[in-house]
Amino acid sequence: MNPRQLQQMAQQMQKQMQKIQEELAVAVVEGSAGGGAITVRMNGHRELQSVIIAPEVVDPADVEMLQDLLVVAINDAAKKAQELAEQRMGPLMGGMKGLPGLF
Repeated sequence: MNPRQLQQMAQQMQKQMQKIQEELAVAVVEGSAGGGAITVRMNGHRELQSVIIAPEVVDPADVEMLQDLLVVAINDAAKKAQELAEQRMGPLMGGMKGLPGLF
């Protein structure tokens, strides 16, 4: 592969990466805990978008449970966002294997 071809491939991959990053910014995943008592929405960059808490789960006498449920819901959404990013970037990363010196 000559240097010009390599440069063209790199530019094409950069454009694809930018497109994927833009898609991830608007994609939304949901994580939940407590059978849906708490729902967390996050974009594909793992940025928190919203938290929805069912009123019946708010118990001033048991704040610790609410905190635990929030952690579970946020981690669930973060895992789903990571999986989404890996899924979207998978084909692009596979194409990088053909580039000499990278893999």
